[in-house]
Formats: sequence, structure tokens, C-alpha cells
Amino acid sequence: MNPAQQKQRWKYSLIAFAVVIVCGSLFYTKYLVRNITNAERTRAQVWAMSMKQQMASDDNDNIAYAMAVRDSSIVPSIVVDEKGEMIFTKGLDPNKTLNPIPQPPKKKGDPVAVYDLNYFKAQLAIMKDQHPEPIKILLPLGTKGYWLVYYQDSPLLTQLKYFPYVQLSVIAIFLLMAYSSFSSSRRSEQDQVWVGLAKETAHQLGTPISSLMAWIELIKDKFNADNDQLVLEMENDVRRLEIVADRFSKIGSKPQLEPYSVYDVVKDFVEYFRIRVSNKISFEVKGNKELMAGLNIPLFDWVIENLLKNAVNAIEGTGSITVEISGNKTNKQVFIDVIDTGKGIPRSKFATVFQPGYTTRKRGWGLGLSLTKRMVENYHNGQIFVRDSELGKGTIFRIILKSLTHDS
Repeated sequence: MNPAQQKQRWKYSLIAFAVVIVCGSLFYTKYLVRNITNAERTRAQVWAMSMKQQMASDDNDNIAYAMAVRDSSIVPSIVVDEKGEMIFTKGLDPNKTLNPIPQPPKKKGDPVAVYDLNYFKAQLAIMKDQHPEPIKILLPLGTKGYWLVYYQDSPLLTQLKYFPYVQLSVIAIFLLMAYSSFSSSRRSEQDQVWVGLAKETAHQLGTPISSLMAWIELIKDKFNADNDQLVLEMENDVRRLEIVADRFSKIGSKPQLEPYSVYDVVKDFVEYFRIRVSNKISFEVKGNKELMAGLNIPLFDWVIENLLKNAVNAIEGTGSITVEISGNKTNKQVFIDVIDTGKGIPRSKFATVFQPGYTTRKRGWGLGLSLTKRMVENYHNGQIFVRDSELGKGTIFRIILKSLTHDS
């Protein structure tokens, strides 16, 4: 399993674990809500029964007991008769009354209760919506009719219903911030490691490259091989090594971008590259030759090289690779499309192919396209993505750069 697949598996495992935690939290909260709801219904029923007992009894002790039970209930409730007329209420705004006659304050300094029937009707509608089935209380023997007790969820129960969502939101925000901070720190550390490794590689390559150049000059002098094709190709390859070392030395520092003809730069590298791969693969560069963009040649050649190598690896046997250059005059953009006739990429992997460690080959670290994306976006202020791909038919990678040509 390559690192990208392992990372993906860990991601899915963490998501699954988070879903289990969320579902468990919601299930347990619903369990508590159900129990408290049943308890509040019982309390509302006890309160209504106490009021019934109070009205039917002349015993002061019973009345005191009923009042104590009634006053212990914190569940907002309204009792209506069989006609739907409100009789009395509990746990609602004490500054409002059902009685058209203003009620005197219970204590000195308390406001006078104001008659507000609309308030109680609105509260009754809320209660009917929350608990459509009221508690039915039969009146004492000798009294016709019955009472219906409607009640509303207590503030505690209401808060408990929303608590898991608030809790999970806070946890999610915290985890998101922690993950973002951790990822940023980890990327910074990885970048420092890669920059150090790249610069050390460039330094280590310097000595053997200088030696190879000296040996080539010695061969030229000793065998009079200034125009020998093999020696010239060896010299080109050693120069290529110099360019590679120069590329590594530039990683971690902001490269200088200079205006170049995109077509000419791509054409030059493709000509170098084509003779170093199988002749069963044909190459073509076409498009607008006048388009200019800000490029750093060593790094941009590396971009094209990685895309061409990726295309070559995708072609099994005979195939073709086309680099097409076009522009968008309105948005001042240069498009570079690398088109191959390889095995293609599944649509679900369009973004994954740029992740470090992703590879479909048995050999390799899967860093080519990841480095390519970094060089295009970080060093050339451009974009790169899979424009299109079809399994068994081929893939199109697109690079977008800012155009420096006014009439593109």
C-alpha cells in the first residue's frame, strides 16, 4: 500500500470513528430527553391532580399538600375544560393573567399582573404543537366534564435537546482548528526537510558533474572527437545533470521569472526528451508560437519533464504525446495541454494524483506530480489539473499561466 492510499485509509477510519461518536452522543441525548419528557409529563399530571384535589377538599392539610406539589412543578402548563376554555396556568409569565380583573401584586414592589389572553393562547398553541396528546383528568364524582392538561417542555429539556448539536459544533470547530494548525506545522517541517535534502543533493552532484565535464574534454582532445555524435550527446546529458543540480539548488527560494516564448521553451525540451525514450512514442508540439509567460527555465523544464515522463509511463506500447499551447485573450492566460494516449486516470483520482506518495507503479516514490504542482502553483503562480481523462484512451493535463502577451 503506497503512502497516499494509507493516508486515505486513515482519513476514512477517522471519519468513521467520528460518525460513531456523533451517533452515540445523539442516541444517548435522545435517551435522556425521552426520560425527562416522560418525567415532565408525570409532573404535569401530578400538578393537575393536586389542583383537582385542592378544589374538591376542604382539608387544610390536603390543600397545603396540593399547593406544595403544585408549586414544585417547573413544567409550564395550561389546563382547559372540555370546551377548550382555559381555567388556570402554571410556570408562565407571572406579569400576565387570565383574569380580566387586574391582580394585585403578591409582594410589595411587584408589578401588577396585566390581562393578556393572546399571550396564553400563543403559549397554548406552542404546547399543542409540542405535545398533541394532552393529559385528561376526570373531575370528582358529582361534577360533570373533564380537564385537559397541556404542558410545555421545561427550559432544561429544551436546552438538553440542542445541547449535543452545540457540543458537537464546538468540538468540530476545535478539531478543525487543531487539524489545520497541525497540518500547517507538519507541512512546514516537511518543507524544511525537503529543502535541506534538495540543497544537499545539489551540493553532492556538483563534484561528479565537474569531473564528468573534465573527462569529456579529455576524450575530445585525446581522440579528436569534437564532432562525434556520441560525445556530443554525452555532453548534453552532463549539461542536463548540471540543470538538474541547479533545479535542486533553487528549491526553497523564490526563483526569478523572465518572459519567454512558451512554445519555444516547450519545443526545445521536447526535442531533447524525445530521443531518450522509445521510438514507438511520437511527439508533437503545436499551437500559438507568440504567447509569452514569466518562466524560470530550469524549473519549468522540470514541470514539462515530469508530465512527459508520466505520459510515457501511461502508454503501454505504441502511442503519442501532444503538447498544445493556446491562450485566452480575455483572461490573459496561457494554456499548456499535455495530451497522451495512455491508460487514463479514473475520475475519482483526478485530485489524488497530485498528492505526495501517490503512484500506480511498483517503483518510484510518487513525488513527480506533487513536485510539478508545487512548481507550477508556488513558483510560477499558475494552476495545474487533470482537464480530462478516459480509461483506455488517454489523459489531458492542463497548465494555466499568466500571459505576458497583450494580443494573445
